[in-house]
Amino acid sequence: MTRILIVDDQALLREGFRLILERGGLEVVAEARDGIEAITACAEHRPDVVLMDVRMPRMDGIEATRRIVAQQPGVRVMALTTFDLDEYVYGALRAGASGFLLKDVPPDDLVHAVRVVARGDAMLAPKLTRRLLDRFANAPSTSPAPLPNVTEREAAVLRQVARGRSNTEIASALFLTEATVKTYVSRLLTKLNLRDRVQLAVLAYESGLVQAGDRGGAHNRHIGLDST
Repeated sequence: MTRILIVDDQALLREGFRLILERGGLEVVAEARDGIEAITACAEHRPDVVLMDVRMPRMDGIEATRRIVAQQPGVRVMALTTFDLDEYVYGALRAGASGFLLKDVPPDDLVHAVRVVARGDAMLAPKLTRRLLDRFANAPSTSPAPLPNVTEREAAVLRQVARGRSNTEIASALFLTEATVKTYVSRLLTKLNLRDRVQLAVLAYESGLVQAGDRGGAHNRHIGLDST
């Protein structure tokens, strides 16, 4: 059973999340009120997924995510917040979160998102996906920065991932099998020392590999729902 740590400074919200997750067949192993408690609870209980609030006293969720991911690479973090602000989304993903949802997410969608993240995939709400990619795509164009040891074919796969395309769609576009696409994605994650497809997409935009206006097909998708 998937083991969850809930981190939020409001007791009522923690209880609500616990009820939703447990009714969805997930196990809540601990709760924490801030980032400092989250780090301690994570070391003690070894959860599979941390449901992490972003704004908290003493230590916020972004810093806590950064430390947890560094100390326990196998733990996945799902950031969850009331505040629909780009800097929170970007900060959480850069810190190593594998997903980001708003707290008004329907209960069934929350359970689904936690399961997606627990199995090693990534989850980003479609509205946030659009804004995240818009942030990069509307930035001034830059010359692509070299990505170490990335082959031409791997770069082609990376561009497709950044556009939000599934393994099936990538296979069709590049005339590959799905199994070959999965191999390329896994190889890219290893070579670039990244955790999931969301971080691959961010890197593609940051490096200039994908330029403004080069977002075909990404606008209405979750990023990274395929397994690698």
